Amino acid sequence: MSTSVAVERLKVIKGHLGNGKLDTHQGEKRFRFSLKSHPLLTDADRIFYEENGYVVVRNLLPHNLLDKWSQRFRDICEGKVDKGRITLMKDLSLSKTGVTGERLYNKIQDFMWDEVLYEFISFPELCDVVECFTGPNMHAMHTMLINKPPDAGSETSRHPLHQDLHYFLFRPADRIVCAWTAMEKVTRDNGCLVVLPGTHRGMLQPHEYPSWENGVNKMYHGIVGFDGHNRMHLPMEKGDTVFFHPILVHGSGANRTKGFRKAISCHYAASECHWIDVEGTTQDSIAEEVKEIARKRGLELGIQDIWKYRSRLVRGVEVNLC
Repeated sequence: MSTSVAVERLKVIKGHLGNGKLDTHQGEKRFRFSLKSHPLLTDADRIFYEENGYVVVRNLLPHNLLDKWSQRFRDICEGKVDKGRITLMKDLSLSKTGVTGERLYNKIQDFMWDEVLYEFISFPELCDVVECFTGPNMHAMHTMLINKPPDAGSETSRHPLHQDLHYFLFRPADRIVCAWTAMEKVTRDNGCLVVLPGTHRGMLQPHEYPSWENGVNKMYHGIVGFDGHNRMHLPMEKGDTVFFHPILVHGSGANRTKGFRKAISCHYAASECHWIDVEGTTQDSIAEEVKEIARKRGLELGIQDIWKYRSRLVRGVEVNLC
């Protein structure tokens, strides 16, 4: 083996052992959590993501489209259009108050087959940034339009600190990314996201429903025994989009205003990701909960088939997730 080849191999090994830290030795830059740069995601942005597990791209989505998608949400909640495969979820504190329509539902999920809301998932500039994390072949795996309601005093509008990977049956985690867009101004008062920078370098932790006095919304699992110190709030303007890693610990506060706080999001995964078996792991309980929800909708499917049913190829070609 020549000296030059040996040196190159040592550099590769050093990069693997560096746990994704930026290596600027001799002008080289090695990244673990992203694959390439883009005019919308510079090397500086990638360095920030390496260190913190998230990065915000300002004013990425046009306001007129956000307004269009907000109206689509209202039309779905009010039954003006067919909801198709979309799942409508009610806020715990509002489900017995007699409110209807937009005021009743705090979230819709699985809108990747809705012709209007799919415009968000496939928005070109958004996908250009996503491709920097997933590569050219990407699936939309999980979609949500979140309509955080005014808190009724019970703080059920909070979302406990959690890691999104808890819900996912595919790996590797580093080729999964969430794009979360503010549909209106998001502040600490109306329940902005909170993140714990750097936690994306850790491990997936056990999750369960928190023991909150007034209960917690369906599927709102939180990390067991996690104190959440050093959290950072992420106020955002309408159209801003935060991209974050699925192991990053995050959540959101209560909405203490009189209005709703809307955000739209999609988790993307590289088509090269593979399925994993979670039986007997800390993810077993959430898998069973997902299957139970599917059964209530008349779908007797295995957990992988459920995920295949609710995902959609956005760019590139099918590989493993089809």
